[in-house]
Amino acid sequence: MTPDYKEKLLSFYQSKRRMPTYTEMMTIFGFKSKNAVYRVVTKLIAAGIVTKDKLGKLIPSDGFNDIPMVGFIKAGLPSPGEMLTDTLNIEEYLVPKKASTYLFEVDGDSMIEAHIADGDIVIAERTNTAKDGDIVIAQVDGEFTMKFLRSKNNKLWLEPANKHYKPIHPEYELTIVAVVRSVMRKY
Repeated sequence: MTPDYKEKLLSFYQSKRRMPTYTEMMTIFGFKSKNAVYRVVTKLIAAGIVTKDKLGKLIPSDGFNDIPMVGFIKAGLPSPGEMLTDTLNIEEYLVPKKASTYLFEVDGDSMIEAHIADGDIVIAERTNTAKDGDIVIAQVDGEFTMKFLRSKNNKLWLEPANKHYKPIHPEYELTIVAVVRSVMRKY
């Protein structure tokens, strides 16, 4: 079976946030009959790409959003590539605790030396505790910011990753809101 069907279903699912009906699949796949759609759906179910719920409604399987991981690529000197036959679910990889995860768009350049740039998206996990050296989202004297958490002699402060900015020492209060777990950037 051609992977084109999965790509078309995934595209529809990502734009509509639901699986298409058989009638919609006729249009998506370019078929003239629902019987042809039924045959493709049967193969997609057998391949583990989709499944049906208790009511018989088509739903994505656990591996529906997985992306093929094709191997390792050297970032140094060129060498033969190693091919893998595995997949990776990006959402599960980046967001292990979905209920306590937030996305923030970065505004500013105070973390540029930590490779977090203006316009990047950071994935942060809600927590009120962090350890020295964690990149945190914190509230400092009523203002929110993202910096490295620093601790010494029971004193907490925030340190930017840009030599043009000074550390932030709270005048009244520093509260940890979340710990940054990942950074995403589109080119």
